[in-house]
Amino acid sequence: MAAGGGLALIGLAIDPKQLGYSWLLAFMFFLSICLGSLFLVILHHLFDAMWTVPLRRFVEHLACLAPWMLALFIPVLILAPRIYPWMDPANADHALHAKHAYLNVPMWYARVAVLFGIWIFLTRGLRKWSLKQDETGAAECTFRMRRYAAAGIFLFAVTLTLAAIDWMKSLQHQWFSTMYGVYYFAASVWTTLATVYVLLVVLKRAGPLRHVVRERQFHDTGVLWFAFTVFYAYVTFSQYFLIWNAALPEETFWYIQREQGSWWDIGMVIIFGHFLLPFLTLLRIDAKLNLAVMLPLCVWAWLMHYCDLSYNIMPVIHPGGFPGQWIWLDAACFAFIGGALAKLFIRSFNAHPPYPQRDPRFAETMEVYVPPAAQSRGAR
Repeated sequence: MAAGGGLALIGLAIDPKQLGYSWLLAFMFFLSICLGSLFLVILHHLFDAMWTVPLRRFVEHLACLAPWMLALFIPVLILAPRIYPWMDPANADHALHAKHAYLNVPMWYARVAVLFGIWIFLTRGLRKWSLKQDETGAAECTFRMRRYAAAGIFLFAVTLTLAAIDWMKSLQHQWFSTMYGVYYFAASVWTTLATVYVLLVVLKRAGPLRHVVRERQFHDTGVLWFAFTVFYAYVTFSQYFLIWNAALPEETFWYIQREQGSWWDIGMVIIFGHFLLPFLTLLRIDAKLNLAVMLPLCVWAWLMHYCDLSYNIMPVIHPGGFPGQWIWLDAACFAFIGGALAKLFIRSFNAHPPYPQRDPRFAETMEVYVPPAAQSRGAR
């Protein structure tokens, strides 16, 4: 954190605009993990899942980093006029005029407050009732979390879509895409599942989850990761194919710009590294339980997600190719934001029970049969 913060300040002195883009890249990377974690918590309650019980608590802590993400978004708020070309009146054009009702400075800042407010409401509410369930074991806690999830899945879909449009897609406001929110969603959950797999390994070996995490948690996390590998590829290809097939200038320019210089190479890396390699690796059932395969693949997933986000963000300021000369500033922003969030996550994890203590599905997860109360009384 110290090294990253120091280098970020040097970057601010050298080129504030470049710092803004590097910070935005790192922020969107870690925001994807927070939002992906929120989705997994919501998914757990919507489907009354059993196998996700042991990992639910630390995923809740990941999702609850959202309030701190608001603090880490402050540099973007300050540097926004340098980051987003549409905020400069000199760049006003017909496309911006047509979208002015939505894409204007006051509305953009107002939506930031609304989006973070909804995320904080959902994440804090879900964890609050989860911790209360540990204390009382009351059925009301389970019902409350299900209600949060029922409303939250719709709020999640809308807010994530708006965040992706406002903070990444609007970097080139002339571009049209109806699939961009789903695209960011698929990539976010994909990266989050890789992160969850690593944390499962670490927390099982370190001790907190040693007795509750079993082969099923690793296997099912891998299966879900495989599913989102295919889903991400489907969404990404569909967006490209529809734009290529329609051949409309207000859509195709986005991809044409990303065929210039080394961006073409990054695009090929994403095709083969983000989809084909994970797809072929996760295709085998036994690979999902092989840590020698899965842990390097998780690290590879983080690298691919970085390349994917860079492919979306950096061509705006570096149309000729990947800005290798600024990789130190990207790394500095990653180190500062990642270090801060890791510290906050560890603090939250240590302050609460490492896994749900009285979840009604916990016995089933541990493969322990608990007879119904009426049956127990009859036996006595």
